Amino acid sequence: MKVIVEADGGARGNPGPAGYGAVVLDAGSGAVLAERGEAIGVATNNVAEYQGLIAGLRAAAELGATAVDVRMDSKLVVEQMCGRWQIKNPGLRPLAAQAATLVREFDLVSFGWIPREKNKRADALANQAMDRAAGKPTPATDAGPVPPATGAGPVSAAADAAGRVSPEPDAAPKSPELVGESMFDTSGSGPTPTASWEPPATATATRLILVRHGETGLNKQSRYSGRGDVPLSEQGVAQAAAAAARIAVIRSAADVIVSSPLSRCVATATAIAAQVGDPPVRPDDDLIECDFGEWEGRTFAEVRERWPAELTAWLGSTALAPPGGESFVQVTARVRKAVRGLLTAYRGKTVVVVSHVSPLKIMLRDALGAGDALLHRLYLDPTGISVIDTWPDGGVAVRTVNDTAHLAGIATP
Repeated sequence: MKVIVEADGGARGNPGPAGYGAVVLDAGSGAVLAERGEAIGVATNNVAEYQGLIAGLRAAAELGATAVDVRMDSKLVVEQMCGRWQIKNPGLRPLAAQAATLVREFDLVSFGWIPREKNKRADALANQAMDRAAGKPTPATDAGPVPPATGAGPVSAAADAAGRVSPEPDAAPKSPELVGESMFDTSGSGPTPTASWEPPATATATRLILVRHGETGLNKQSRYSGRGDVPLSEQGVAQAAAAAARIAVIRSAADVIVSSPLSRCVATATAIAAQVGDPPVRPDDDLIECDFGEWEGRTFAEVRERWPAELTAWLGSTALAPPGGESFVQVTARVRKAVRGLLTAYRGKTVVVVSHVSPLKIMLRDALGAGDALLHRLYLDPTGISVIDTWPDGGVAVRTVNDTAHLAGIATP
């Protein structure tokens, strides 16, 4: 089943009273299958446009569509969804990630730009929603005839069988995932990575050795372990000692060890320091684990039973937080700040970073240029070691991910 999604959004004031509109049409007949329109309070034009896209894709999924032709008069949204423009506005990244997740539910998705006069129906719904946001009466929609299905507009993209958006053959290949700016750019103007991992001939890499803390009692029981300050278990102490010996083989000396302030990380960092020249151990609050709110200390099964809808929504969007907790978007902001500071302060040096699962996965996601799905698919063992080299020109080489050779003979959860 192929459908057309026409979507729009706007704000009166930018930011101002905002709303979106979306229409799902049968690709063959042009018949209207679904309409969506909603006021979203005070927001910007671009936020409202992304909300319109998300609403249209959700409506198409509810109808059982397998192929979607998305048409919008927002060049920014179309170009960003095609991967040709960076998403520098941090407020748009979680919305783009939600849209990308929805795209993967379909077999085929295309994005095309259309002029505003050909997007009248969605525009009318968006204007009605803006009226509601501003407290004005909303007359019935009169958007005129719907144009029949045609090919995508001049800015278009075809999706592969996995539902990931990729440019047409005459365009340069781009990454399908939407992850925004990388923490490994320290210029403040967005990522400018080299096309290869090959290091510059005249520059010394900054090496980040990432280490997850050793095992705790909560880890062993598969419980959410965030801000609670639980100590290392006996097993965790042994793992920390083994990791320290392993890191000494990777690099016999480190310039600094930066650690989450929680005791399970500080104990792991202290064990490592004793093996690599006893560098200072500097705590950094930005490296603390995600705040899991009401889920803290509970098993995954308990959370699934008590908060099934919230858990499903959280797994599907990095912008959502556990009840009373912190979203991965919020964690990303502080982790990126921490890493950029390290790359600036210790350029050309070796830095050991001892932290938790969520911050370390976010670092690896950025280094690999991967999408948000990595956050739920990558497993990091207690004291698993990952190594990232970066260069001043933006080059990044991920040399190791979750090295656990040192844990041979030591039981893990």
